[in-house]
Amino acid sequence: MNIQTDYIGAMVAEDFRTAAIFKKYEIDFCCKGSRTIKEACEKNGVDEYLIYTEIEGLPKDKSTDFDFTFWPLDLLADYIEKTHHQYVEEKTLVLQSFLDKLCKVHGHAHPELLDVRELFNESARDLSVHMKKEELILFPFIRNMVKTKNSGQELTTPHFVRVEYPVNMMRHEHEVEGERLQKISGLTNRYTPPEDACNTYKVTFSMLEDFENNLHTHIHLENNILFPKSIDLERELRLQ
Repeated sequence: MNIQTDYIGAMVAEDFRTAAIFKKYEIDFCCKGSRTIKEACEKNGVDEYLIYTEIEGLPKDKSTDFDFTFWPLDLLADYIEKTHHQYVEEKTLVLQSFLDKLCKVHGHAHPELLDVRELFNESARDLSVHMKKEELILFPFIRNMVKTKNSGQELTTPHFVRVEYPVNMMRHEHEVEGERLQKISGLTNRYTPPEDACNTYKVTFSMLEDFENNLHTHIHLENNILFPKSIDLERELRLQ
């Protein structure tokens, strides 16, 4: 891979295969994607040479991957809403049910499950509100900007004045969720079931890990692609 940037989020946007490398070394590529590899490695105590070596070792052909950087912003917003928002809505209810069962059966022997359930319930509550703000306020404005550019009309000023204001709020809420998931990962020993775990226990931890991975991708698409490109598009339209 020919590296064009040192910034983690931009690198993952350029080639999403790098996300697996950053995850391997527990480097946040979504909520903290504005850091350089050097900054993240110093923070995590990782040799940056290892990161660069693995990235450079990626095959040149990535034709099977979606390149979201070239997607129209309205299409990308639709994709995030129909794929990742729907995933959160569906999996949240299932995970809450499973966590309730685990706490009832195993909570006395594994009290950390009670903390995991509390954190996940907080995440479920806040994500529900967060996604509605995107679906009802931010994403419609992004779609309107695309429509405005295609039609050549003048952009109407929204009630929030500039798109960067709700974007900054969404980014802050992403950081909160990222920190919650990091706590859940720590409490579960990176989703490793204990020796006495039943099948429900194992399935729940597997689902939690999948939930975190999906949310990382979800946040990456917004923080590192949709949001900055939306800010750029609005500036372009204002200058016309």
